[in-house]
Amino acid sequence: MSAVAKTFSVVGSNITIVGGATLVFIRPDTDVGFEVLRCWCGQDSTETSEMQRIVLQTQLATMPTLTSVNPIPHQLGETSLIVGGTAGAAGTCGIDASAEGGGATVTVVPDSFNNLNGWLWIPTPEERIILRAAATSGFGMSIETTPTTLTGWSFGVTFREI
Repeated sequence: MSAVAKTFSVVGSNITIVGGATLVFIRPDTDVGFEVLRCWCGQDSTETSEMQRIVLQTQLATMPTLTSVNPIPHQLGETSLIVGGTAGAAGTCGIDASAEGGGATVTVVPDSFNNLNGWLWIPTPEERIILRAAATSGFGMSIETTPTTLTGWSFGVTFREI
């Protein structure tokens, strides 16, 4: 494990989402875990107000099928031990699930937001969600209801390797 904690974000920008699905999924590596520092979600393709349910959750076993994206470092030049992947395998992350998989989920934070305002979750240190190295679960941020407008979604999760 690194002596200095490194911070990264997994983001989707101006995405056409599948519907009520996992927006971001991150699974710890065998050598590094992470703590969730910030989550956000918003839409810019409609002027019609609509409430959306969103959850932060852990998922075990069969993981979602994702679009691979690499974590973006907050300090240029840093490299995460977690890399882009499509299957929710250990040490990977991705966005915009096309299939949810059959793994059991545990909702950690249920919430709702208005699509015109967006959603931001910044936990106090005591509220941070932590997944230890080699955990069999992954962390997901999901919209639970299918929005009327599927285009123009931006979202992300900021995490620190531990």
